[in-house]
Amino acid sequence: MEIHIAVEGRHDLAGQIYRQLRAGIIEGRLAGGTQLPSTRDLAVQLGVSRKTTLDVFERLLAEGFLRARAGSGTFVAEELQRLPAERGAHARTPRDAHAAPPSARRAQPIWQTVPDVLGRQPVHATPFDFIGGVTEKTKFPFDIWRRCVNHALRIQSRGRGTYRDAAGEQELRLAISRYLAFNRAIASNWEDVIVTQGAQHALDLIARVTLRPGDIAVIEDPGYPPARACLTAVGAKIAAVPVDDEGLIVSKLPRRARLVYVTPSHQFPLGMPMSLARRVELLEWAQVSGAVIIEDDYDCEYRFEGRPMEPLKSLDRADLVAYVGTFSKTIFPELRVGYMVPPASLFDTLRKARQIGDWHGCTLTQTALSRFMLNGEFAKHLKRMHKLYAARRACLLEHLQGDLARWFEPIVPTAGIHMAARLRAPLMEADVIEAARAESIALHGLAPFYVRANPQPGLLFGYGGIEAEQIDAALTKLAKLLPRIESRT
Repeated sequence: MEIHIAVEGRHDLAGQIYRQLRAGIIEGRLAGGTQLPSTRDLAVQLGVSRKTTLDVFERLLAEGFLRARAGSGTFVAEELQRLPAERGAHARTPRDAHAAPPSARRAQPIWQTVPDVLGRQPVHATPFDFIGGVTEKTKFPFDIWRRCVNHALRIQSRGRGTYRDAAGEQELRLAISRYLAFNRAIASNWEDVIVTQGAQHALDLIARVTLRPGDIAVIEDPGYPPARACLTAVGAKIAAVPVDDEGLIVSKLPRRARLVYVTPSHQFPLGMPMSLARRVELLEWAQVSGAVIIEDDYDCEYRFEGRPMEPLKSLDRADLVAYVGTFSKTIFPELRVGYMVPPASLFDTLRKARQIGDWHGCTLTQTALSRFMLNGEFAKHLKRMHKLYAARRACLLEHLQGDLARWFEPIVPTAGIHMAARLRAPLMEADVIEAARAESIALHGLAPFYVRANPQPGLLFGYGGIEAEQIDAALTKLAKLLPRIESRT
């Protein structure tokens, strides 16, 4: 049977075919188990080369959307038929105040009565610090940023001093929505975006709006401590669910959980991505349980191997996911700008909560950032930083898999600006950290990221704020130090 695919022009043929096939699978038009035409027949049907259709099939097979059966052909993956679908017409009207979304995707009743009114502490400085979560601020194009700020000042000087939209400046929301559509395959209108004071602010807003004291909130174990602190602060009962090589173990989720916080593109702190099968399983679970998923896509921009792992939000057809992003890893944390694309049913309440909390963010910064993004400077900056971080990552990995391989088992991520490594017995975290500190090397253990007791010892190596030359020098010293530590254990 022929598949309806429209190919326009001769530009990016493989991309056009891939996007249409993928959309057909996710939207359910190509049901799980459906056999696809052969690459040869599809190439003839579309008037393209067989290499083009081969490339498309190989990509869809690699991403888990298709399954090849020897001697039988190529079929749509069975598990994709479980992707939750839209409940009804109200799912297409994001601002429909009369829609009744289920359970945790509905704001708590108290918020309906509110009127519409207008990391950790830094360690002591050392020559060699592998702290995670920091960026290379000295490489930021401050001269260009200064021009963007001057532009924002000129705009602000022309208007009256008034309060602005709590969801953020329209130009920045537009820039973010375009960026997400192009870089993360998230189709959103600028009106779906809320600008925040970083990812932590977004998490706090979502937690305060959706959780009551005593509600169960799920975090990954190991996971992000500030997320755990935020959910605890609103009175939630924390359920720490373990992760494995495929990410969060969905089968271990408690049935009554109302919120799940995950880092599926680059699990924090271990680094593995959540498999497609687990993503589908998590979305299916959220649909059944009525919970909201917070997807923290904190450093997805820096990918060094393989194809980009698409976020949960791009697979979400039932409005289950609150997508959270930040500029703290792409620019610098002091900027204090993040964003979220929440379920439509929560948008108006989240905007109200933001308004009550601090009315709105700094419009000067938002206007400057929108200029920085829309004129292409943000993309150029990311390209420069990607090259810089790739060199640092390569240097770190060379040592962990070379002269340090006797003591470390690195968990090699495909993305991000940190890498976790497990310590081989008999070494212990505290011993290695203490001995390294005496040599002016600041190492950071994995233990603080766990909730359960007796985690497997390991270290987190952040390379966002340390030069490749410093990485090389520090790890060379560490390789000489570890035999002495080992002899004492």
